[in-house]
Amino acid sequence: MKSNLQLDATGLSCPMPIVKTKKAIDTLNIGEILEVQVTDKGALADIPAWAKAGGHHIVDQSEKAGVITFLIQKA
Repeated sequence: MKSNLQLDATGLSCPMPIVKTKKAIDTLNIGEILEVQVTDKGALADIPAWAKAGGHHIVDQSEKAGVITFLIQKA
């Protein structure tokens, strides 16, 4: 799936990945996809919880070489 915007939040620790994700998703239109890359393991729980609270949908989540990638569809 192709994203409309990519956010590199690698190397950042909580709460910065969430702060930057919120700012990035606010720039998108409803239905568009934000790709977020993080290295903070806390994001495995934080980003899905944040997305659910905002009504957004995680369409894909993967991890490769310590980098966790989320594809979030804006609600």
